[in-house]
Parts: sequence; C-alpha cells; structure tokens
Amino acid sequence: MARAPMALLLDDPRFSAHVPRGYHPERPERLTAARRAVEEASVRYVPVAAREATLDELVRVHSPRYLESLEKLRGQQGDLDGDTYVSPGSVLAAKLAAGGMVAMVDAMLDGPVGQAVALVRPPGHHARPQRGMGFCLLNNVAVAAAHARARGVGRVLVVDWDAHHGNGTQEMFWTDPCVLYMSAHQYPFYPGTGDATEVGESEGAVYTVNVPLSAHGGDGEYRSAFERILLPIAEAYAPELVLVSAGFDASARDPLAQMDLSDDAFGWMAQALAQVADRSAGGRIGLVLEGGYDLVGLEGGLARAIEGMVLGEGYAMASSVAAGEIVRVKRALDGYWHAALT
Repeated sequence: MARAPMALLLDDPRFSAHVPRGYHPERPERLTAARRAVEEASVRYVPVAAREATLDELVRVHSPRYLESLEKLRGQQGDLDGDTYVSPGSVLAAKLAAGGMVAMVDAMLDGPVGQAVALVRPPGHHARPQRGMGFCLLNNVAVAAAHARARGVGRVLVVDWDAHHGNGTQEMFWTDPCVLYMSAHQYPFYPGTGDATEVGESEGAVYTVNVPLSAHGGDGEYRSAFERILLPIAEAYAPELVLVSAGFDASARDPLAQMDLSDDAFGWMAQALAQVADRSAGGRIGLVLEGGYDLVGLEGGLARAIEGMVLGEGYAMASSVAAGEIVRVKRALDGYWHAALT
C-alpha cells in the first residue's frame, strides 16, 4: 500500500466527558492539545465514527465480572483507585473509545487508507483483564489487537513508547504468540512491571519484549533501544498490523516521568515503525493516544509522530549510545531472536 498524505482519524467530543473532580493530570485539556497537533500536522484525515464496544468485543480481553462492575458506574462519580476516577460521562467515553478502536481497525483492514490516529480518552494500556488502573478503564489497544485477530490477522505488533510500562496490555497477551508486545519505558517506575526478564510464557514466551530504561534517558537511549532491539525483532516478526501505544510522557517537558525525549524523537520512532508496516503490513499502522501530561509536549510530540508516520518526514535523532539495559534485554530473550539481534 503506497503511503499517501492522509490518515484515518478517530475522535469524538464525548471523549472529553471523562472529567475529574478538581485537578487531575488525565484531564480533557489533553484532547484539546491533541486536536491542535492533528491540525498542525500536514495531513488530510478521513473520519472514523466512534461507537460503543459490544460485550463480545470487550470480553476478548476483559473479564465479564469487571465489565459488569464498570457498567454499574455509568453515570456515577467515583474512584476505582487512588489514581483512577470515574465521572458521569466516563463509562460511555471508555466504551466509545474501545468501540471506536474496533471501527478503526475495520477501516484500516477494509479501506484504502492504512495509517490511523486515535485521539481516545480515557487512555488504556494499564487496564488489566479484571480491573482498571493508572488512569485507564478499558484497554483500547488490546481491544483493537484482539479484534484484528478475530478478523483473521495472523500477527499483530503492539509497540508501547509511553514512559510508563503497559502492564495491562502485556498481561492480556502474555501467552499469545500472535500479538507481539514490545515496550520501551522508564524503569523502575509506575506500575512496577516491565523488567527485561518479563518475556511471556507458554506459547507466548519471548513474544513480550521489554526494554527498561533508566530515568533521564533521551533521544540516544531510545534510538539505541529501537535500532538494537525493537526494530530488528519487529522486522523478523513481519507483522500484518502495527498498533502504537503512543504516550507522550517520555517528553522532556512531562511532569509525571523523568525521561528526556525531544518532539522530533517521536517523529523518528513513528517513521521507523511505519517503515516496518510498509514492508509486511501493507502500510497498516495506527497511533493510539495513551499518556502525555504536559500539553505543549503532547501537542509537539503528537504532531511530529503523525508526520513521521504518514509523511515519512526525516526527523533527526541523536546517535545511538551503548546501554547496559540493551545487554540485559538480549540476555533475557535467551537467543530466540538471535538472528535478528546480531
């Protein structure tokens, strides 16, 4: 599929109805910044309509008991835990986001436009099968990956560059070789998962790849993680669909993490993953909004990521650096990806 200067766009005003009591970093203003990024990027968009996810679509990754308990909170104000709130519009927003992701995958698989941007709220990658956590209610990327598998896609790649490890997504595909989950994230850090030794189990062994990076990692550390681990494995896996948990809290501006990425780094990573998608997935790749709590950092990083993905902009990124974390990851994978990593 030839890359064109256009992308699918999933957005809905009801995503902004997830509203905290008082200040909370996961706030509707994040979508205002994300929408500015969409307008800033030199890309034309084809809209994808959000709709509520069905029970059948959600139980592929979430337990029926959790979904029942979440539905009882529709229209209510409360908290799932000390970090994760529910407002009267939150459950609807979460189900629209998850269902919109299903619609987006269908559009990517069935239509002429293979690149996509999803401005979803609440975010999703911390949501586990049996509970929401870490600002997340439903796992949007996992719902999308599971739907793609149900549609017959044989190999789905999920790349998570959020500063916080996507423990929920990892858990959902822990034993599944048909969804390769790869993450580069600050470690040790919330939620406490994502060590290099976490590689999956059973048939899914080594189909989870974690690159834990020390605080204050910048463009060079991320380039090293991508060039020496993530991109070679992605190429060897030859995914038929690429989904990116695109958090922007690894920005040097972000208040909730201690990483030091430039805006252009997000453009470089998106461009590199789009090239993987071009080679094996017919160009099908989607950026799905996760974290990012400085509004300027979110806007700048997302705009560059969209342009890197869709336009193939040649963003610069600092030279690779040697990192002990890379050695630990290679050892944890125990030679399975040896051919790709040599």
